Formats: sequence, C-alpha cells, structure tokens
Amino acid sequence: MIKPICLITGVGDGTGSEIARKFSQGGYRVAMIARNRDRLQMLERELPHSKAYACDIGDLETLLSTLKKICSEMGHPSVLIHNAVSATFGRFLEADPEDLERNFRVNTTSLLYMARELSPSMIAAGNGAIVVTGNTAAFRGIPSYALFAPTKAAQRVLSQALARDLGPRGVHVAYVTIDAAIATPWSKNLPIEGLNIGRLNQQERPEEFFCQPIDIAEEVFHVAHQPRSAWSFDVEIRPFGEKW
Repeated sequence: MIKPICLITGVGDGTGSEIARKFSQGGYRVAMIARNRDRLQMLERELPHSKAYACDIGDLETLLSTLKKICSEMGHPSVLIHNAVSATFGRFLEADPEDLERNFRVNTTSLLYMARELSPSMIAAGNGAIVVTGNTAAFRGIPSYALFAPTKAAQRVLSQALARDLGPRGVHVAYVTIDAAIATPWSKNLPIEGLNIGRLNQQERPEEFFCQPIDIAEEVFHVAHQPRSAWSFDVEIRPFGEKW
C-alpha cells in the first residue's frame, strides 16, 4: 500500500517539526519545506519516508518549481499544511512598508499558489485537506502588528474562500487559530502586547502561558482527518491559562 503524502511549509524547530513528526508517525510520506537546509536534512534523517526541500516560499517562482519537484519525486500530496509565517513587528509610521509586501507573499500569496498547484489532484481524487495555521492577528489589528496582522487576516479570508470552493468537491480546508504564545526557542523574549506578563523571558513565564508544539500538531492532524459529516473551518486552540 502506497503511503499518502503530506506537504508541510514552515518546518522550523517548533510547530512545523512536530507536525512533520506527527504525520510521519501517522503513516504519511512527508515533504518538508523551509529555508534552513541543514535543519531540514537533520529532520529528514530522523523521519522515515520524509524528504527535505529547502525553499523560501516568498520567492514565488522558486516555490512553484519546488512544488513541481515534489510532485515529480514523491507524488501529489493529499494533505497540505501551510505553517510558514513571515512576521515583522512595528508601528506603521516606523516599520518599513516593504515588510508588508514580504509578509503578504509568505503568509497569503504562497497559499494561493500552492492551492492552485496542488488542489487539482485532490479534486480529481475526490478527497484531500488543506490546513492553515494562524493566530489572533487574523482577527484584530494592534499597533505593533500593523504590517503583519493584515496579511494574516487576508490569509484567513483566502482560506475561507478555498473552503467554500473546494469543500463541495471533497477537499477539506480549515484554519487553525493558535491563540497563544508557542513554546519555541525564538519566542523566548517575544513581547506579548496586551498582557500584564509583558517582556518576561520564557523561563520566567508560567508554563500554562505557552502552547506546546506537540499538542498543536495533534490538533492539526485531527482536523486534517475529520469525517466529512463534521468538518470544521475555524478552529481555535489555546492553553488553559490563556485569557480570552
């Protein structure tokens, strides 16, 4: 029996890697996209039936050629997990406007390109799943996220358009909003606006403040395998200690 293929973008050292591990454990061949070739190759050696593809998905021509290479070498993915993110922080008068364009390409335009390239085979098969990981920036704008939040909002609306288009053709599209700081190395000193916890580093923040990548991966895998009679689109996850 040929194992199905899951394509994951943004396979970093947090959520992306855990999603790759979960789908590998779940019986998938995993195509992994990220910019860091060395980290991808380490994960490739760890996970059976996985293959690393170093690619900056903000370079849309390179993304398209990478997608074609994946389909040629591994086959057509039946699951796409768009986890890559480009995030810059700063108020609109201070930040570089070009950051908005870069964030939009990675977060939103790349999703359009991937859906156009990969969904036809899913439609032909009558099944498939596209799951996009998002955050609360998709629902509200705050001053320091002025060049980031609009791209996540557009990403969610595009995902909804895809869901309404592809759902009746057997392809499940869902948006997983992670309403939390994720426990990753790069989030250690990330300021969280609007929380009294402020700029405490990761060691000083209470454990319940963070959402664990392994638990996010479990939920993403679950959403990608929901029965057709009970598909979700908007899925929100947060740690029990998160105020909302």
